[in-house]
Amino acid sequence: MNNFNLNEDQQDCLQEIINVAMGQASDQLARYLDTFVYLKVPSIEQVSSQYLSDALNSDTQSVAVVSQGFFGYEGIRGEALLMYQPKDSDRLADLLGYEPDELSVEEQIIDLSSILTTTFLNVFASQINNQMSYSAPRLLFSNNAENKTSAKSSISAHIEHQSFNWDVALKVKISYQVTDYSFNCDMILLFPESAILNITNVIDRILEEY
Repeated sequence: MNNFNLNEDQQDCLQEIINVAMGQASDQLARYLDTFVYLKVPSIEQVSSQYLSDALNSDTQSVAVVSQGFFGYEGIRGEALLMYQPKDSDRLADLLGYEPDELSVEEQIIDLSSILTTTFLNVFASQINNQMSYSAPRLLFSNNAENKTSAKSSISAHIEHQSFNWDVALKVKISYQVTDYSFNCDMILLFPESAILNITNVIDRILEEY
């Protein structure tokens, strides 16, 4: 398979699309939680299948991982992973405004993950004249769950069983920090090679219009 290579204009355009989507997702989260959400500059990198698991594992020191697939027009699709840090698991009820026994920690995590994923990707899609559909969010790993497998093995197994060709992937990492609660969450988007090539075609159309 051919690796993709974005030129400077394509990289800048993709970065701007991601920045806008990230900003609106952050604003939605801040309004939902009634607090300030701090964002780091997102990282965007190409990862080969040989190093995909290692790249994900290097990000994984998580108490919980939620996965949600997304599917758009023109073959733009992929997988979103939401990773929550160990110190955050006991803050979710406070963050989401739930009573202590209203929902399980796992249900709270899935609730928040769906908000972050769909808000970001809906804005991302709207900027490229696309529309996204989503699979149901799936809890891959949780320290609170009865069946405790490692986050690393859970993520690796999940990715390997996807129908996508992961010879090359575009990995986008976005970190959210809720300052009032010392709460951190990383959202990692994985676009398989076929989707990357389709995104590049869309970016070229956008650039031609300007």
